[in-house]
Amino acid sequence: MATTRTATTQWKGALLDGSGTVSLDSSGVGTFDVSWPSRAEQANGKTSPEELIAAAHSSCFSMALSNGLAKAGTPPQSLETRADVTFQPGEGITGIVISVRGQVPGISAEDFQQAAEGAKANCPVSKALAGTTITLNAELVG
Repeated sequence: MATTRTATTQWKGALLDGSGTVSLDSSGVGTFDVSWPSRAEQANGKTSPEELIAAAHSSCFSMALSNGLAKAGTPPQSLETRADVTFQPGEGITGIVISVRGQVPGISAEDFQQAAEGAKANCPVSKALAGTTITLNAELVG
């Protein structure tokens, strides 16, 4: 069964001096402040699209790797995954680095590397970031 998850952003003002909030609507776990300075300079207690992508990518990758390892008969005791998403103003996202540390009994370093490569290639967020159809619904109000 397919699922849809929803987030909503309320933005006020122009890019450079405006600000907004992004709400994680499906889970209801929170609303977070966003602004251009928090994206292009220092976070200062606010999030950015790139941080949200990093969260999505690190969690998706961990799920994919956990699944692949379990299917191979070597389920992990633990995985710690970090995603670093680099944003360059004027260019956009210029790279993503995924770093994972795993405790996986009974697996060789080579097999763990191979499983991690498979997770990197096949997790749904990796696939979406590699290129996907983007559908736009635009409505001008007021």
